Amino acid sequence: MHQGRSIHWPILLIPVVALALTGLGFTGIQRGDELVGSSGLATRQVFWMGIALIAGTVSLMVPYRLLKDWAYPALIVSVVLLVAVYFFPPRNGSRRWISLGAFNLQPSELTKLAYILAMSRYLMFQKHHRTIRGLILPFVMTAIPVLLILREPDLGTSIVFIPVLMVQLFVAGARGRHLLAAIVIGVLLAPVLWSVMSLEQKSRVTSVFLQSDGGSPQTGDGYHLWQAKQMLALGGPWGSYYDGMPVDDPSAYRLPAGRTDFVFCLIGEQWGLMGTLGVLALFALFSLAGLQVAARTRDPFGRLVAAGIVTMIMTQVLVNTAMTVGLAPITGLTLPLLSYGGSSLVVTGLFLALLINIGLRPGYDLTGQPFQFDDAMASSSAHSS
Repeated sequence: MHQGRSIHWPILLIPVVALALTGLGFTGIQRGDELVGSSGLATRQVFWMGIALIAGTVSLMVPYRLLKDWAYPALIVSVVLLVAVYFFPPRNGSRRWISLGAFNLQPSELTKLAYILAMSRYLMFQKHHRTIRGLILPFVMTAIPVLLILREPDLGTSIVFIPVLMVQLFVAGARGRHLLAAIVIGVLLAPVLWSVMSLEQKSRVTSVFLQSDGGSPQTGDGYHLWQAKQMLALGGPWGSYYDGMPVDDPSAYRLPAGRTDFVFCLIGEQWGLMGTLGVLALFALFSLAGLQVAARTRDPFGRLVAAGIVTMIMTQVLVNTAMTVGLAPITGLTLPLLSYGGSSLVVTGLFLALLINIGLRPGYDLTGQPFQFDDAMASSSAHSS
């Protein structure tokens, strides 16, 4: 019992890494304010940092296993909110927010958390993932939010659900041939996905294959990518904070959505190559710590939730950083803990608090055996009695 309640190193590492990343993100947002003449987003981000910290602290006080009873209702509510966004006026051509007076709620961020909880609740029973029939509902549960978010349109957020589904199925013990069949079906359905994408989303995909380096800035979606790489190049090895700004032309430092989707480029411009490598190193440490939490817990629900959280966050990191250097389409996906945004920061804070919550309650009080599913434990109890 003492082993199960001891403070394991990931529990200490996760908040340290989170604070470091949030601090770096704040410097990037502050730099973006400076380049555009300061619109005060850095000040607002401090407010959201406080809200995220309070929400995370409160959630630590509640044993995470109690969330099982609320997992399905939470997913239903989040889907309702995803539908509700279509009744609010669009912003910049997208319907992603619900206006609540002083601030805007982004339901897709809440859906990430609800989806992981609901999928973990379903897959914790062994009978649900060992047959083809048992896999139908997980794919339906995934398709509904994905299609709703895709129509907002928000290509970036919609695609992060797919890796989470596959990883959770793998962790749950789904048969390899079933997972392979799902991947093949996904590839075959790619033309269908392309047909429902908006012209803007298609343009962002094709711009990856039409990009060019050097010369004058491109137009349309190619401009964002061209300017993002320009900002990273201006940072050099150590960034403008140490070496100064190498170019006097203000137009060279114009970066649309710099404080949100492209904050990674602002960090690269201010702190250079060392700053961007530092960000990636910190996320690698987070991934290692999160996977340790997942591996250590004996509770099926806790392990699935931890694996889903790590996959969700790291998928966002990979997609966001890849799009800034032209390796992936520009999707409008924020960089967790670094990009400006209240909904994103608060939900990420809840993710991290939930990981720590699982690490503090690894489930040694449930069973002394290695990780088992609920059906397996129930069967074992029946035989022993």
